[in-house]
Amino acid sequence: MTATNFFENPILNSPYERPEQHWELDAVTGHPTGQAIGKRRLSESITPIPKSRKQRQKTAQASLDLEYSGEYSDDRQKYKVNETIMAVRNLVDRWRMEPNPSKWNVTPVTERLLKHWRREEWPGSGF
Repeated sequence: MTATNFFENPILNSPYERPEQHWELDAVTGHPTGQAIGKRRLSESITPIPKSRKQRQKTAQASLDLEYSGEYSDDRQKYKVNETIMAVRNLVDRWRMEPNPSKWNVTPVTERLLKHWRREEWPGSGF
């Protein structure tokens, strides 16, 4: 695939199924390379780290250095996987695999909603 394919068809996965692929992003620019990767992307982000209070007091206005350095972590930013989102994804995957509603451990209202989401008439639902 080429980068052009990304812009012509940016959606790779069905909204009704677990994502099974994603567009690769260039490590330096963060732009799509046009290459589809055959697994779900991790939920991760780069968090800028503000300067210490002593350094901030020297300037009239504090600011964050948001420029990407090409490295995943350094003294100006920290690269981190979002553990909360990853945990929710794992719980949803387990729910999708469990056919017995009595094992979902949810309220009756939530059970009705989850059953609604499993309706067979949705295209590509796989349930």
